[in-house]
Amino acid sequence: MTDTKPSSPLTHFDAQGQAHMVDVGAKASTHRVAVAEGHITMLPATLALIQSGTAKKGDVLGIARIAGIQAAKKTSDLIPLCHPIALTRVAVEFDIEPDSDRVLCRATAECTGQTGVEMEALSAVTVALLTIYDMCKAVDRGMVMGGVRLMEKRGGKSGVFVAG
Repeated sequence: MTDTKPSSPLTHFDAQGQAHMVDVGAKASTHRVAVAEGHITMLPATLALIQSGTAKKGDVLGIARIAGIQAAKKTSDLIPLCHPIALTRVAVEFDIEPDSDRVLCRATAECTGQTGVEMEALSAVTVALLTIYDMCKAVDRGMVMGGVRLMEKRGGKSGVFVAG
C-alpha cells in the first residue's frame, strides 16, 4: 500500500509527487460560494457597439453570460483534477466602465457539497471574457483581458476568503 497523503501543501500531488484527484469523501457537505471577476479592455468604439447592442453578431453580453454559465457547468471537463460539482446557482454579471473602456465581469458559483466552487467561478469569468473577445474581434483585435481573480470564497473547512 502506498501513502497517498500529500508531502507538500499542494494537495493535487501525492507523496511520490504524482498528480491525483484529491479525496473529498470524508469532508462534510456545506454550502459553498465563490465569486470571481475579470475585465476586458477595448477601443471606445467597440465598447459603444456592446453598449448599444448593435454588434454584428448580436447581444454580446447576453451570449457571454450564457457562455460563462456553461463554462462553470463544464469546469471539471476543462481542468483535469477538478471534481464534477452539482452547482445550485451560477450568475454572471457585467458592468460597462466607459471611463476605462472596459467591461467588468463578475461570476458567482454556488453548491452544497464537499469541495469548493472557486474554479467554476473563475472558469465562468474567463470564458465570458473570451466570448466577448470572439464576438467583437472583427472590429477590435487589440482587446486585452486581465485581472481574473478570486474575490470571495465561503464554505468548507478553510472558511472565508475575501480578496484585499
